[in-house]
Amino acid sequence: MSTVLLDLDDTLVDQVRAADAAVVAWAPTLGVTGEPAELARRWAELSEPHYRRYQAREISFAEQRRARVRELAPHLDLSDDAEADRRFAGYLEHYRAGWCCFDDAVPTLRRLRRQGLRVGVLTNGDEAQQRDKLDVVGLTAEIDVLIASSTLPFGKPHPLAFAAAVERLGVRAEEVLMVGDSLENDVRGALAAGMSAVLLDRTDAHAGVDVPRIRGLDELELPEQGPARR
Repeated sequence: MSTVLLDLDDTLVDQVRAADAAVVAWAPTLGVTGEPAELARRWAELSEPHYRRYQAREISFAEQRRARVRELAPHLDLSDDAEADRRFAGYLEHYRAGWCCFDDAVPTLRRLRRQGLRVGVLTNGDEAQQRDKLDVVGLTAEIDVLIASSTLPFGKPHPLAFAAAVERLGVRAEEVLMVGDSLENDVRGALAAGMSAVLLDRTDAHAGVDVPRIRGLDELELPEQGPARR
């Protein structure tokens, strides 16, 4: 094994917490109210299908954003794309302010690199936003490469996403370990592409699943890979 790829959102960065807090703060500006937990649940549920369509390249990154705000606030006239974008920008301001990495992220990345492994992030997202996210939470210097799905033919778990990532890295699939919180996107997809994979299950939602599973990144164990990196 020469390379470890990690998912970004909800693997290294607590994306759910940032998104939940953002929609709770932002929704009232659209005239959308409710209990915080209900607003967070509603936003997550309506966002998922639009984001899947983006990953399948059925719509653009900007279009999935517009679709989400239009569905959240159907009482507003957001037929104009510029107005929808302006409204969504309010969410992004709160969302960006909430970005933070998990406590085990930096120690794990540093440990892997000390073991002589190349460390990268393979994320379903827009490259500019994900690079900004790495910068904000202080992870840019802790990885060797960022591969975002916006630069690939498809997003995870499509086989072409993993194949393109491997080609870009210049390694064989069997040399790569994929670590992520999504059983389908990260683990099943990587295994189907010929990689090894470990499921990060911080909430113990997948107890008994038939794949390697850890509860925290500090549980990730790999054999020494040669001279330590300095």
